[in-house]
Amino acid sequence: MAKSPGSPGRGNLSPEGIMREIQINLLECKVCFEKFSTQQKEHKPQNLSCGHVLCLECIRALSHPLLRKLECPFCRQLCSVDSTSHCQALSDLQELLLSQTPPSSTPPHRANAGLGLATSLTSTALHLCTAFGGWGTLINPTGIAVLGSSGTIVVVHDGEKRVAVFSPQGRKLHSFGRRGQGSGEICFPVDVAVTPCGHVVVTDAGDKAVKVFTSRGNHVLTVKGSLQMPWGVDTNSFGHILVSDIQVGTLSQVKVDYTHGLALEHQTAIADLQHPKAVACCRVTGNTAVMEHLLDDTCSPGRNQHTRLRVFTEDFHLLYQTDSFSLTLLNSVRLNMTGVAFDRDGDVIVIDSNQGMIWSLGKLQNGPALTPLVGDHLIHPVGLVSLNNTLVVLDSGEHAVKIYSAKSDAGPMI
Repeated sequence: MAKSPGSPGRGNLSPEGIMREIQINLLECKVCFEKFSTQQKEHKPQNLSCGHVLCLECIRALSHPLLRKLECPFCRQLCSVDSTSHCQALSDLQELLLSQTPPSSTPPHRANAGLGLATSLTSTALHLCTAFGGWGTLINPTGIAVLGSSGTIVVVHDGEKRVAVFSPQGRKLHSFGRRGQGSGEICFPVDVAVTPCGHVVVTDAGDKAVKVFTSRGNHVLTVKGSLQMPWGVDTNSFGHILVSDIQVGTLSQVKVDYTHGLALEHQTAIADLQHPKAVACCRVTGNTAVMEHLLDDTCSPGRNQHTRLRVFTEDFHLLYQTDSFSLTLLNSVRLNMTGVAFDRDGDVIVIDSNQGMIWSLGKLQNGPALTPLVGDHLIHPVGLVSLNNTLVVLDSGEHAVKIYSAKSDAGPMI
């Protein structure tokens, strides 16, 4: 069977780890996240002509009712519904695993595996409780934000309407921002943030702009000016927009009159950054974190890119910095930071997209206290938001939003 798209290497796994990977990555449909089943016809694994496997229900949902063809959600190859066949090998493997697994074994969605890393997950590690989206609902998502205390989740992706809005339970509420460069349209969204008053801010790298909408999708303002390749975005407690420019190497602050749709001030806050991408602003302390992607001519192709995390005060004075190489030396854990956020206590949280991990670095002023938070069920995380006692993670590898909680009993998958 073809490898699950975007699946990272897991290193040297134990037999139990291999078993867990098989159950999670091979024996469930990667569109609806339901387990394959030989007993339920709609969830039987079906081979597409390209070699990928979906459940029968998803094949029917994705195919054209008259042409009886569908585009494979993983390789984009056009496949005929009439040429699909039952994947007997997966059914046999599932039956074999079920017959060999004792009733007392820990279910795969509640496992606390260290994924072969030097540091195992601690008892405080978060557990997957909800996942939603999937191919068709989300297409190659790149950014995520949460609307205030309501918990409404906003995602930017490559769909015909670029911004998708979900309830905290995962029900799609509406979408907006059609593909294009016109007023209220979005060409190539990279990241998204929300203001304290509920406006949605999107970086559009294709239009070299930052675009502001109401929560219902009405266009408020487009900010261009000196932006060349806007990337990461967040807002502070005053509603000021902080946006990184990967091409110019700056972090800009934009002060906006949201009522009248006017940019009051657009200034460069930090000017000496190297390919800055992810940006996060702490609503508790006012600190701003920026993730830089450093160019290293000595790196051979295929090696992890060197990244540096800088944390600045509210007045944009450097407070602390560290990099992926230093963290590796200090903790004996290979860590490649790609995204950043703050939790409700002001601790720094980072994403490792290559390993499919989420880590806490603590407050940083006294040195990083590296603690694993999430290590299960992530393929390629690209964004996260800390909300109360949960982490809302955007997994582009499975085109899904995944919510992790400190509770040990995982909830229903939707």
